Amino acid sequence: MATPAAFSAPLIEKHTIGYVPPEDRHGKVRDLFTLWFGGNIAPLPIVTGALGVQLFHLNLLWGIVAILVGHLVGGVLMALHSAQGPQMGIPQMIQSRAQFGSLGALLVVLIAGVMYIGFFASNIVLAGKSLHGVVDSVPVPVGIVIGAVGSGIIGIIGYRFIHVLNRIGTWVLGIGIVVGFGYIFTHIQTDDFLTRGSFNLSGWLATVSLAALWQIAFAPYVSDYSRYLPADVKVSSTFWTTYLGSALGSSLAFIFGAVAVLATPVGMDTMDAVKLATGSIGPLMLVLFLLSVISHNALNLYGAVLSLITLVQTFAYRWIPTAKSRAVISIIVLLACCFAAVGASKDFIGHFVDMVLVLLVVLVPWTAINLIDFYAIHKGQYDIQSIFQVDGGIYGRYNPQALLAYAIGIAVQIPFMNTPLCVGPVSAHINGADLSWLVGLLVTSPLYFWLANRDTSYRRRMMGGKLASSL
Repeated sequence: MATPAAFSAPLIEKHTIGYVPPEDRHGKVRDLFTLWFGGNIAPLPIVTGALGVQLFHLNLLWGIVAILVGHLVGGVLMALHSAQGPQMGIPQMIQSRAQFGSLGALLVVLIAGVMYIGFFASNIVLAGKSLHGVVDSVPVPVGIVIGAVGSGIIGIIGYRFIHVLNRIGTWVLGIGIVVGFGYIFTHIQTDDFLTRGSFNLSGWLATVSLAALWQIAFAPYVSDYSRYLPADVKVSSTFWTTYLGSALGSSLAFIFGAVAVLATPVGMDTMDAVKLATGSIGPLMLVLFLLSVISHNALNLYGAVLSLITLVQTFAYRWIPTAKSRAVISIIVLLACCFAAVGASKDFIGHFVDMVLVLLVVLVPWTAINLIDFYAIHKGQYDIQSIFQVDGGIYGRYNPQALLAYAIGIAVQIPFMNTPLCVGPVSAHINGADLSWLVGLLVTSPLYFWLANRDTSYRRRMMGGKLASSL
């Protein structure tokens, strides 16, 4: 049954990083399915999914298997973060203060903010190129600005509008991609559609990692979009609607990219292959994907702004900004990204994707620590007031156990990583497959659990948090 807040919630979001009180909670848990399904049917996941057959030379069958395995595994972590939102009622990044301390969390928040800005800038370039592809008379720089402004308006309006657009987008994009699949399968232009490529372990592992990392990249902001739900929403409901929406939408987009590339001659750019493979409906597909980029990119701007506010609020702890402050910061970020994107080199997207791969190496241990702390140590019970205090309240300025586990979690990934910054010896031995994320999770999770449970003062703070949150 709809709550009164569902009818009275303003279209323009008034909250930023502050706690969302019960009277302002609204929405339905099924909205999480449409948000993550519709948001993941877009050009960037299509291009990423094509890499399994383009770069790693898998055939269609093994490419699909790798894509599904990666999204199904990575989606578990992403959805577990989402389930924190209704219980906490605050954004994901500021919640990290409960694990790392008020100052200890700064590095992770900064890294997440830079990643969001990188994704936002990359997507406005992609939007500019897509708009130019649809309408030749629109130069790419003009398309970049149009894409940025569109995403900016959505991001400034905020939470409720983002959900509304993705409810619509789920139906439109869902039907569109099914029609696209149907057209491609009935108009295959190659003789080696099913036989091009073959199984190779390194390529299969690399494709699994790409899909899993796609899901993990959402972890720092996924609960931002569930925090307005009523606190009594079941954790399992939040988990499954998020998981199914994200895993299904992402898998469809990844597989669509692989299918389009295999259905067209070797060597084509992925989006050119999509346009050719979809024939007469190609222009319509490009328009749908363009609208998807603009809509989904609002999430990156929204996350970047919340991260910047969190950084500032760490030092100006009495400041909980309003919608006006969020709008001003959004415009500043938007203008800076437009300036950088318009004046950047042709390989702008490639450089930012490389940067994101490096940043994910340092976000994976954060994911492990956050999930272990929430589900195994604190069991969802935190003192919200302490999280907003300058000294961290019962959580302190630093949590040595979390910081130690975090540092070790980064270090153990180095031999297994494959990024522009470093190619580890293990990764080089298996032809470039990046398994650093898996190693980081497997080492950091039990290590942090062990360290946190050995620290008697931490356990006392944990009990204090439970008592405070129950008052």
